[in-house]
Amino acid sequence: MLNIQEAEKVRKQYGLNELRTMFLDFFESKGHLKMNSFSLIPHNDNSLLLINSGMAPLKPYFTRQEIPPRYRVTTCQKCIRTGDIENVGKTDRHGTFFEMLGNFSFGDYFKHEAIAWSWEFLTQVVGLEEDRLYPSIYEEDDEAFEIWNKEIGIAKDRIFRLGKEDNFWEHGAGPCGPCSEIYYDRGEKYGCGKPGCTVGCDCDRYMEIWNNVFTQFNNDGHGNYTTLEHKNIDTGMGLERLASVVQDVDSIFDVDTLKALRDEICRLADCSYKEDAEKDVSIRLITDHIRSVTFMVSDGIMPSNEGRGYVLRRLLRRAARHGRLLGIKGNFLSDLSKKVVEVSKGGYPELTERQEFITRVLAEEEEKFNKTIDQGLNILAEMKESLRAKGEKVLSGADAFKLYDTYGFPVDLTAEILDEDGISIDEDGFAAAMNEQKEKARKARKTTNYMGADVTVYQSIDTAITSEFVGYDRLSCESPVTVMTTENEIVEALVDGQNGTLFTEQTPFYATSGGQEGDRGVISLGNSTFVVKDTIKLQGGKIGHVGTVTNGMFKTGDKVTLAVDEARRTAACKNHSATHLLQKALKIVLGNHVEQAGSSNNDKHLRFDFTHFSAMTADEIRQVEAIVNEEINAGLPVLTKVMDIEEAKKTGAMALFGEKYGDKVRVVSMGDFSKELCGGTHVANTANIALFKIISETGVAAGVRRIEALTGQGVLEYYSHMEETLNAAAAAAKCEPSQLVKRIEGLHEEIKELGRENDKLKNQMAKDAMGDVMDKVAEVSGVSLLTLEVANMDMNGLRNLGDQLKSKLGEGVVVLASAAEGKVNLIATATDGAMAKGAHAGNLIKAIASLVGGGGGGRPNMAQAGGKNPEGIVKALEAAKAALEKQIH
Repeated sequence: MLNIQEAEKVRKQYGLNELRTMFLDFFESKGHLKMNSFSLIPHNDNSLLLINSGMAPLKPYFTRQEIPPRYRVTTCQKCIRTGDIENVGKTDRHGTFFEMLGNFSFGDYFKHEAIAWSWEFLTQVVGLEEDRLYPSIYEEDDEAFEIWNKEIGIAKDRIFRLGKEDNFWEHGAGPCGPCSEIYYDRGEKYGCGKPGCTVGCDCDRYMEIWNNVFTQFNNDGHGNYTTLEHKNIDTGMGLERLASVVQDVDSIFDVDTLKALRDEICRLADCSYKEDAEKDVSIRLITDHIRSVTFMVSDGIMPSNEGRGYVLRRLLRRAARHGRLLGIKGNFLSDLSKKVVEVSKGGYPELTERQEFITRVLAEEEEKFNKTIDQGLNILAEMKESLRAKGEKVLSGADAFKLYDTYGFPVDLTAEILDEDGISIDEDGFAAAMNEQKEKARKARKTTNYMGADVTVYQSIDTAITSEFVGYDRLSCESPVTVMTTENEIVEALVDGQNGTLFTEQTPFYATSGGQEGDRGVISLGNSTFVVKDTIKLQGGKIGHVGTVTNGMFKTGDKVTLAVDEARRTAACKNHSATHLLQKALKIVLGNHVEQAGSSNNDKHLRFDFTHFSAMTADEIRQVEAIVNEEINAGLPVLTKVMDIEEAKKTGAMALFGEKYGDKVRVVSMGDFSKELCGGTHVANTANIALFKIISETGVAAGVRRIEALTGQGVLEYYSHMEETLNAAAAAAKCEPSQLVKRIEGLHEEIKELGRENDKLKNQMAKDAMGDVMDKVAEVSGVSLLTLEVANMDMNGLRNLGDQLKSKLGEGVVVLASAAEGKVNLIATATDGAMAKGAHAGNLIKAIASLVGGGGGGRPNMAQAGGKNPEGIVKALEAAKAALEKQIH
């Protein structure tokens, strides 16, 4: 038998991308459906912010809430976990982004096949040495032990029985079961050197590379287990871990694709890996985080201050900060993301398609952080100054958390900067503030079941019940009622006045999805009527009609007539089709970085959210409008075709970020102008849209803009309303509508002239108010003080008067007050000579403003304040003398 060193020389060192392909091809040869990675955005799962395991997006298949496309599936799923984010970089074990290889059985094969295939792939396909592989099982799983021992031929002393904590998978109530893991002996150089070091030791010698989960029980949530009717297989193997073993490298950061990123970071920082421990932390952290943020943005996640957008922002800012620590100048993450695309595009071609968008988002966010971090440094400098003034040496946890939460400062950065001045952080206080935030987030989570979906009565419906949508080409049909519910229970009948949800085998009602609101209409049976107020799409292909029985009764099994509100559907189709034209027009005018970030279409209007990084100009809006209306007038045929997802992508059809598509998709084409994957309903020809008008363009989030627009009759009604407004304005201006602009220009001139006359009057009033005021001047410790109350003068007027009085006074301080419209305006002004003796207008105003029920301040030479108490003016002017006296030295 070869020794370890000889075996490593013989074994081929496959690249990470090769291993991914080998795994998927292997299980495809075993009858598995090879599926592309799902988006990092969970679909119908409120329990997760981000997909964090290979099985997470497949939950509906495990629970039979949805019928799987095949009962054997294999995937390589992109995942993100941030539970150990603070340790990323500090060791070479931790990371946030990883790829999880998996093979799954939904009630098909079970332990025998799962164990045999895992062994076959590792030893015969990859070529790992059998004597370096060690299986573990759940301590009570004798069946798995027998398979490993008698069928695979592993000696009994090489099979490790581990407890429930290690080898039993469960997640609260729901499906669960024992595990069987496979460990690889990496050799003595990774070991701890202690006697008896073996599987289960905390050292790095024995690495778990494969986990077979045998989902065979259901946990009722109280520790009671029953055997599942359909037993499942859920396996997982970290691709990066496998690659580190196959390539015989120290850690995942030395695997070929990650090493390419690591080397690029070293080039940018002009440094080498493994020469400086502190720099190595930053290099590893950036290597990991740039993968996470690149894939997150590719899936349509945008930076924000909450949810998954906050995770993205936090990861990006940590990477940017560590770039600074490495001495990398300027923005670098957007360029570094191109390297991620380069090394990963083989497995994820969508990265190439969205590269321009990815780099744009990362560049904008990094630029924003570079401005924020400077702000944070200034705030921290003020905090240090405040501590110094108090003679304190500990920054409060609340202040440290403010820097962390508001300015993106990780606490270690704050600690590092403070340590230079011998200042520490109240770590307990910081932890308390952090826990308070986590508790708020925990309480804000929705109540979910094992699936992560909202817990509703719909979860109780038989998973075999499905609905067929037949409404693309007809708006009515007959179909039997399959199930009915109230808000909290399944019922056999709904009677007059009851609210509920009604399900049928077939329906022409479109359920809310893809940005298009659900249909409304009527379901009838003889004299019985059910008014549909909304149509919803549920798991397992169910379509629910939500509404009220307004007459009679409906029972399960009744054959009913379903009729959609035709006028509403027609108007909604116009708005939906217009969004397709709008998206293409935006790409033409603004650039290919534009991607749909959300939409809502109903019979009234359309709303379209899209990625763009600045407000559109009036000219850009006009261009987009013109393009859309041009394609409407062109009368383009709107055609739909059902095809394979890969075939659809090859045609150039646009797909939506984060959208879950099946193997078969509908491609909606509008002539040669627009082609998108879309399951919604549309007009037959763009000419049916008639008209298109943008009524607003606003920002809704960082890098996301929103357009609201109208089509068809909505545009006509909009212009009719505008005409009414125009006529009303013309009537108010006492002119014809055609003369309104000229009339407004004339009114503006009149207003300007009146303003000039008003200014003259104010100046004259100021002069009159002055009169002979020199007899009101008081001497305060050798400084002249003039205080004066003036009737009904605004702040501008007071400032002008103050300048004139100061000039007349020569040297000294002027304090003026005026009551105008029930409020108080108060100003103080001081000459250079007065300031030289200690006079400070800002501090003087602060001292007296409270007497007029207000507050204010300003510079030493000029300050002002507002107040709500005119009765306090006299006292405030009297108090000015005492306030000035305290200042003079």
